[in-house]
Amino acid sequence: MSTPAPYVRAHVPDKRTVLQDVFGYDNFRPGQEEIIDTILSGTSVLAVMPTGAGKSLCFQVPALAMEGLTIVVSPLVALMQDQVSALKLAGVAAEAIHSNQDREVNVEAWQRVAGGETRILYMAPERLMTDRMLNALSRLDIALFAIDEAHCMSQWGPSFRPEYAALSNLTQHFPTVPIAAMTATAAHCRSARTSP
Repeated sequence: MSTPAPYVRAHVPDKRTVLQDVFGYDNFRPGQEEIIDTILSGTSVLAVMPTGAGKSLCFQVPALAMEGLTIVVSPLVALMQDQVSALKLAGVAAEAIHSNQDREVNVEAWQRVAGGETRILYMAPERLMTDRMLNALSRLDIALFAIDEAHCMSQWGPSFRPEYAALSNLTQHFPTVPIAAMTATAAHCRSARTSP
């Protein structure tokens, strides 16, 4: 008898079940459902939404309504920690791997990811865009890349954080995996739209 592939579950809930059972909302906010449907269709998307409009749900709901691992790229450790803590409180198997944690903590988190126990993994672009990490992720079932604060790709990428600009190379490594780029900052969207 063959062993099931990592991350494959007997039943994958639909988006509304995830919205209600995991996040406790009865309805989507304006714009959310269209973005979620685009991601679930396997199409990459750039979403420019005001602060507080629920950008995180736009990638968290698909992450739980698809088979596979979702990688969330975030520029701030505090933001990663807040979102991971909230997801864990909601019963979601989420992890963060970053430089502010002890190596042992990161190793244990990665072991859960590699073992198929994690649904959503948060990382900074500097951690993601290394040959070692990209090679390790290529052996897993990646469902989605979500780039939070995507304006950083054009606004900061060329000078302050070059790894943000390097995120445009994700499509070369994972050509079939959709990318959801999320931002509340409309400036530089022309650059951001072409980068993913």
